[in-house]
Amino acid sequence: MHGEYKVPGGKLVVADLVVVGDVISKATISGDFFLEPDDALERINAALAGVPVAASAAELSARVRSALDGAVMLGFSADAVAVAVRRAVTGATTWTDHAWEFLPGEPYEPALQMALDEVLAEEVGSGERPPTLRVWEWASNAVIIGSFQSVRNEVDLDGARKHDVTVVRRISGGGAMFVEPGNTITYSLYVPESLVSGLSFVDSYAFLDDWVVGALNDLGIAASYQPINDITSPAGKIAGAAQKRLAGGVVLHHTTMAYDIDAAKMLEVLRIGREKLSDKGTKSANKRVDPLRSQTGMARAHVIDRMVGTFRSRYGLVGGTLGDATLARAKDLVSTKFATEEWLHRVP
Repeated sequence: MHGEYKVPGGKLVVADLVVVGDVISKATISGDFFLEPDDALERINAALAGVPVAASAAELSARVRSALDGAVMLGFSADAVAVAVRRAVTGATTWTDHAWEFLPGEPYEPALQMALDEVLAEEVGSGERPPTLRVWEWASNAVIIGSFQSVRNEVDLDGARKHDVTVVRRISGGGAMFVEPGNTITYSLYVPESLVSGLSFVDSYAFLDDWVVGALNDLGIAASYQPINDITSPAGKIAGAAQKRLAGGVVLHHTTMAYDIDAAKMLEVLRIGREKLSDKGTKSANKRVDPLRSQTGMARAHVIDRMVGTFRSRYGLVGGTLGDATLARAKDLVSTKFATEEWLHRVP
């Protein structure tokens, strides 16, 4: 059995296992990490021999730590070894095991964007579509609340009407997002569950966004992942991610990044935004949340091109099309679900 785990911001850990019955009879851990002293690797391998394949990540990590006895690990950890082993025994796939398709952004109304996320995820889960990266374009201002959020607690509806902001609810959890066309970068990944097999829910967030952090680093931004679901830099938060696991063994992972947002407008629309930014001195009507614009100095389209280029260079990417049938299914879902009062106000 073979499993790989690239530590977000760190090194690659590979687990090659020989399994007899329900027990790991031999483990060989390798990778581009740093480890001192040299014999610590032998101790890690020995600690994993004889472990049941059903052992949890926590049990595996504890075994590795007990064998280290003061060893220095750089670029990886006992937890990373445990994840690589769990990915081996669960038959996890790697990024390059899949043929990735790219859907470039087209401007759609907010409710249709929500529906497309669900339809595309279902198509990947059913095998109708390969694993896919999609970049969004927004046709109008929007607030997208999480699946379990309360409309009245999160959104100032008077402020939303004043600024012509459409309020929609997505199928994933997490917090509210304020978007303006041209001022945010939103993308979705529709991936088979095997890609994140062996990872905890928390670890899967950083794993699926590691390519973006790498792209931002290449653009000169000291970006890093902050659990559970934020991408940040010394200058502040850049992005937030959310996930939904659907039937059919597919994971929807989507992330919204701030390119250049009108903070004053956002504060009039999002109630929670007032609390989050009240201690950051964001009081001027001219203040903007612009981490990507200010830190890169690049046009939004150029940032997107660089991001997509990073994904392509790492994992491969071919162009795809949405298709009339997919778009029709999404439009039906708008009328039956995402544009209905019942869905929007499922949590009043």
